[in-house]
Amino acid sequence: MDLDRLRRLAELVLAEEGYPIETELTVLLVSEDEMAAYNERFLERSGPTDVLAFPVEELMPGVVPDQDSNGPPLIIGDVIVAPGYVGRQAKENDVEFDDEMALMVAHGILHLLGYDHIDDADAEMMERREVELLSLVGVTRR
Repeated sequence: MDLDRLRRLAELVLAEEGYPIETELTVLLVSEDEMAAYNERFLERSGPTDVLAFPVEELMPGVVPDQDSNGPPLIIGDVIVAPGYVGRQAKENDVEFDDEMALMVAHGILHLLGYDHIDDADAEMMERREVELLSLVGVTRR
C-alpha cells in the first residue's frame, strides 16, 4: 500500500476544497474486526465496512470555516479505512487496490467536509467531486 500517495491525496483533497495547509485530520487503517467494532459501536450496524468518517464539527461542502491565524490548526476529524475489506471490494469491482484505497480516503475526507449521499442529489454531487479529485491523481472510475 502506498501510504505516501494516500497522504498526498488527503492534502490535495483539502487544498482543492480550499482548506489551509495546516488543517489536520487522521486517516486510520484498521483490521476488519476493528472496523466491525467501530461500525457496531457508533452506527449500530453489524459487520465491517470499507470506510467510516467521524467529523469533529459539522461542515458544509464548499464552505471553509473561519480560522484564527494565530490559533490552533483546524482539526476536521477521523477517516477509518479497513484495507482488507477494500481489497476484496477492489477485486469484486475489478479495480486496482491502490485506486480503491484512494477512493475510500477521498470519500471519507469529503464526508468530514460535509458531503453526503443520503439523497440522490447529494450523492450525485459527492460522486462528481470524487471523480474530479481522483482524476487529479490519475485515478479514473467506471
